[in-house]
Amino acid sequence: MKKLILGITLLALALGTVSAASKKTKVTKVRVAHTNYYVPYDFVNDKGESDGFEVAVLKEVDKLLEEYEFEFYPTSDDDLLIGVLQGKYAFGTKGVWITEERKQKYVFPKNPIGASVVGLVIRSDTADQITDLPSFAKYSGKLVPISASSAQFAVIEDYNKAHPDAQVKLVPADQFVVTDGYVWVNEGRYDAYLDIKLSFQNNVLKDGAAYSQYKDKLTYITYKGIPTWPIFNKKQQKLADAYDKAIEKLIADGTVSKLAIQYFGEDVSALLK
Repeated sequence: MKKLILGITLLALALGTVSAASKKTKVTKVRVAHTNYYVPYDFVNDKGESDGFEVAVLKEVDKLLEEYEFEFYPTSDDDLLIGVLQGKYAFGTKGVWITEERKQKYVFPKNPIGASVVGLVIRSDTADQITDLPSFAKYSGKLVPISASSAQFAVIEDYNKAHPDAQVKLVPADQFVVTDGYVWVNEGRYDAYLDIKLSFQNNVLKDGAAYSQYKDKLTYITYKGIPTWPIFNKKQQKLADAYDKAIEKLIADGTVSKLAIQYFGEDVSALLK
């Protein structure tokens, strides 16, 4: 009888151990979308792997979240935005800036994942007179038009509200992306073009770039860092909260800064402080 009781006890303990182990190892797989071309934020490297600053940060977030396992899907801008909206992906990242319109469609966490540096592209021969937005406003304020639906439009709106005596002329563009901004500034049609620093580096400064002929004619002036965010499906608030807890740890221990320097050559997140 004692042997029977001992056997039942051992079996119960074994089943309890298996049950506890199964609960402990239960993991929810999460589909994470990222753009496949936006170097160095999010891209596919020469090994066919998901790579980039934001991807690297999210891989560190994943390590801290035992209950989740991130699966990365490189894709296009449109598929990412629509896919997250419709629930094809739990969340996505593509160097997103926050806007009121986007806040209606997606869940934004409390903490950004990084920053995008924005500033003015001016003619080099005006660099002694234009050193920031107020001096540009005094010089002429003639800025290449910006799409009203672009987050960059809001950047200048906010600046104008804070500087009533040094206004930049904000004109809505007909199209979302203005591809001729470098040309128009060089020709003198406008005196500045609001641009992302990374875009200026890739489009003008890099050897063989599409506008490399303007390398010595155009100058970039940094204005500020704009937070970039992962966007979550509306049903993924719990996941967004888990992301927040993890990213706060990674910011505090210097991991985010380290990865920023690795991918950008500078700590772009420091511009948010």
